[in-house]
Amino acid sequence: MTLGDLLSGPPAVVAAGVDVFSASLRAQGADVHDVDWRPPGFGDPADLAALVLDPRRATANRTAVERVLAAGSVLTDVRPAREVLGLADRTILHAGPPIAWADASGPLRGGLIGATLFEGWASTVEEAERLLAAGEIALDPCHHHSAVGPMAGVTSPSMWMWCLEDPVQGGRAYCNLNEGLGKVLRMGAFNDEVLTRLAWMRDVLGPVLAEAVRSMAEPLDAKAVLAQMLQMGDEGHNRNRAGSLMALRELSPAVVGLAESSGRATSDLAAVLRFIGGNEHFFLNLGMPTAKLAMDAARGVPGSTMVTVMSRNGTEFGIQTAGTGDRWFTGPAQTPVGLFLGDYGPDDANPDIGDSAIMETYGVGGFSMAAAPAIVRFVGGTVPDALATTERMYQLTLAENPAMAIPILGFRGSPTGIDVVSVARTGWLPQINTGMAGRVAGTGQVGAGLVQPPQECFEQALAALAEEARA
Repeated sequence: MTLGDLLSGPPAVVAAGVDVFSASLRAQGADVHDVDWRPPGFGDPADLAALVLDPRRATANRTAVERVLAAGSVLTDVRPAREVLGLADRTILHAGPPIAWADASGPLRGGLIGATLFEGWASTVEEAERLLAAGEIALDPCHHHSAVGPMAGVTSPSMWMWCLEDPVQGGRAYCNLNEGLGKVLRMGAFNDEVLTRLAWMRDVLGPVLAEAVRSMAEPLDAKAVLAQMLQMGDEGHNRNRAGSLMALRELSPAVVGLAESSGRATSDLAAVLRFIGGNEHFFLNLGMPTAKLAMDAARGVPGSTMVTVMSRNGTEFGIQTAGTGDRWFTGPAQTPVGLFLGDYGPDDANPDIGDSAIMETYGVGGFSMAAAPAIVRFVGGTVPDALATTERMYQLTLAENPAMAIPILGFRGSPTGIDVVSVARTGWLPQINTGMAGRVAGTGQVGAGLVQPPQECFEQALAALAEEARA
């Protein structure tokens, strides 16, 4: 058969994977033959057998799911990290599993340098690097303090924190304030523009938001906003336009009211509202602790194979599970594949970084891309890819979250509660959409794209859960 023969007649397609591809082709009149194929699973068969036969597993996973779905999230306060987290002087929190300065990637180093300069612990970049290299500034993961931080996640004592609470189960979670896009600390930038903005956030934005939140008659329901976002074209990780506008709507009356109630300068209040209105990712730092509250509710359920944390520090990717508590399972962070800003390209991107994969752990973000087909214009791919991704994630999860409904799927609940056993059986890894920070400290954001965890994380978690099942 020649190439001309192939092109002279209608195509015959062999499709493997989710049904959305076959359905799209059939709608165009193509002859489609479906093949039941999936990537090979992984993990020790004995470990998989131990977990499948564990009599605790079904009840434990049901308990974990119930806690996750029941969790709420309301905004209760805005306070400096040193107060709300008891953060000691010369201590900086970061995203991902524990890491030392010597192993830190470029964007994490840039964030740590910037925070050291911002706090006044050093007056030059060289002095900041010396202090960090000597271990004179303590580093600790945000997750160890019921906190989360996007990208580098760098949080120092003077930075203001969103304080959220689960009114159902009493948990608390925290996140710093979002700086916006471009040259920002979380992307590893630390020039004068970044430090000036951080000082304004410390001196104006934080105090104004604190007064406004405390004056509100009813607290902002962050979980309700997150649910509405999925109805309005956001997926809650890389697209937060609707959520940020809804947060602005909820906060604006209280902010404006400060002109009369506390005598705040109208110029400060206008600057705060302008900053929020111009920051499309403003709500991300409220959505992340909302997801953290839900996943922390499932922490410490013996026998549960649900993933409660996915997080990256730019060097390693780490996960935690409900059945193994605070124990980290790590592997090398992968570099996202996607779209780049300006003249940046793949060689400029750092491996995956940030606590923001808590969104996918909760079932939104990359797991709910079907709710936000426009996200592909930011992270790459096509609309069918976004639909197929969500369909595939249902195969990895324990539940569907009715609160996070996806309109295009008939308001089906988002796939929620990643199951280590299902990941190992299918060989499919969770899908995350994320920003990309520059590999070199000080660069800032270079793009956005798609990434998956390393398989090693799930292999380690599988073995640890099996060991506990045998005990």
